[in-house]
Amino acid sequence: MTTALITHSDCLNHLTPSGHPERVARLETILKRLSSAEFEPLLRVDAPLADEAEVLRCHSADYLTRIKGAIPADGFAALDADTFVSPGSFTAALRGVGGNMRAVDMVMTGEAQNAFVACRPPGHHAEKAQQMGFCLFGNVSIAAKYALDHHGLDRVAIVDFDVHHGNGTQDLLWDEGRVRFVSTHQSPLWPGSGALTDKGGCDNIINLPLPPRSTGRELRMVFENYALPRLDAFAPQMVLISAGFDAHMADPLAELNWGTDDFVWATQQICDLAETHAGGRVVSTLEGGYDLDALAASTAAHVQVLMERGS
Repeated sequence: MTTALITHSDCLNHLTPSGHPERVARLETILKRLSSAEFEPLLRVDAPLADEAEVLRCHSADYLTRIKGAIPADGFAALDADTFVSPGSFTAALRGVGGNMRAVDMVMTGEAQNAFVACRPPGHHAEKAQQMGFCLFGNVSIAAKYALDHHGLDRVAIVDFDVHHGNGTQDLLWDEGRVRFVSTHQSPLWPGSGALTDKGGCDNIINLPLPPRSTGRELRMVFENYALPRLDAFAPQMVLISAGFDAHMADPLAELNWGTDDFVWATQQICDLAETHAGGRVVSTLEGGYDLDALAASTAAHVQVLMERGS
């Protein structure tokens, strides 16, 4: 068994205007860091291009048509104040969906123990019929539905430790009782969602907001006292991770004070949960993280844990 790294050069063709935080350099920096000798054992796989129909597992047909129609022939198109698309964006977004589905297939069939999907644009802010926060399609939500419906699972957990609440994942899976969604996030902070009182249509949403300047101590507290007991009782058959690294103390878009060791700890806890209930099956996908040095270090540390568990 091993750890798969799933990515595609098409994801470098999703361009954003100069100065935009969700930029090509994010993925370039990650892939450069993961090209060093210590990561040689990774099973490197090209993310396939998802069929457009796969997007409809979570999004409306009208929304898919609108996003496809908004792609410009050249330059940029602003879909909202934060979310831009360029000529390569639609293909890049379908690589993200396809990469997550391929990761699920590999982990379910035993081709890999776990996987990290390094694609962009990210996905956890995209709602059923609305792009948001740099995101077009709900990659992790689609992967969860695919695992449930295609592979016949009954219980899938999603853990989102991005500093921003995964409002899109919450929206897409609000009534999906076969999923437990846990989100740790800074509050108050954009997008302003993720209250403790948001429980989902099936008591399947677990929001754990953290105040600004929280450290790894607070992360450990909410994981140990709230997230892990609920997930342990749920006994997931697969665990998906929305791996945003913008809770790092160096990140320019937020105010949590996590260090690289905190991402290591969180990843270890998630892997422990998966080993107990899911045969170690974990699929992680890139979300946020906007300080390049912190992003590279945190992603590398996260993947190292996956490799240790996949060996």
